[in-house]
Amino acid sequence: MKLNSREEIIALTPLWKGERFPDGRPKVPQKYLDQMRKMTLEELWKPIYLKGYESQFEGDLKTLHDDGRKLIGRAVTATYVPTRPDLLDVMMSVGKEDGRSGNFNQWVIDSLVEGDVVVVDMYDKIYKGTFLGGNLTTAIKTRTKTGGGIVWGGIRDVEQMKQVPDVQVYYRGIDPTPIREFVMKDFNSITRIGKATVLPGDIVYGAGGGVLFIPSHLVQEVVEGAAKTHVKDDFGFEMITQNKFTTAQIDRATWTKEMLDMLVEWINTDPRGEKYRDLDWSEEYYLAENGDPNDTQTML
Repeated sequence: MKLNSREEIIALTPLWKGERFPDGRPKVPQKYLDQMRKMTLEELWKPIYLKGYESQFEGDLKTLHDDGRKLIGRAVTATYVPTRPDLLDVMMSVGKEDGRSGNFNQWVIDSLVEGDVVVVDMYDKIYKGTFLGGNLTTAIKTRTKTGGGIVWGGIRDVEQMKQVPDVQVYYRGIDPTPIREFVMKDFNSITRIGKATVLPGDIVYGAGGGVLFIPSHLVQEVVEGAAKTHVKDDFGFEMITQNKFTTAQIDRATWTKEMLDMLVEWINTDPRGEKYRDLDWSEEYYLAENGDPNDTQTML
């Protein structure tokens, strides 16, 4: 067997058609990550949810910093299980064959590159399940620049961790014990963070105490969809204020051609619409003219 297998990662993410990292993870262009920093969690969540990806969010986590900073980056996943002697020997041997040294959590940190976020299922282990402390958080900062971690388990050395700049960590609990009695099951394979399913290369979006995991192949569509939601909100607020449309009209999942014409005109003439002028509204026009099964429902 092999950990962090390029072939397995590619097999798990066949819908991604773009560039990949040497380890096989989808390399979502940085421009989309940068655009996400100006978007809200709900704006990014909606397009995923409407496509049937209903298990991509987890909100039952604590944050290292409560200052409003966002955590955005490409997922490096790892999954751990309670230790047993025979499995421990097998997995340590696998690591040695790959040239890895140190403990299982160090293997993951040592693999990080700029823009990565560690996503770790420690099976909610907090006592002796402290995946990150001061040293490894410093290593994350050095390797990722602005990354961090999502840990379904524990952390320690919190005062030291908070001194590391430009890093955010989501976690389940704090304990002073060092990490012990665990075994790596998977590295850059399928993992789970609470109610969310995560694949390597997913885009992590942490904000407001919750984390969204966006499938790599949907990122471009999601970012553009979030931008459309944002500008429709701005335009909708304006139209409601001017009594040109009712809230029921604005909240419909599918707008009429008349409403879309007014929206596009507003985007092209109002300074607030300038940054949205490259959006393509052809799909919305198609649905307006041909019908949409959701057109009797309000927008989420």
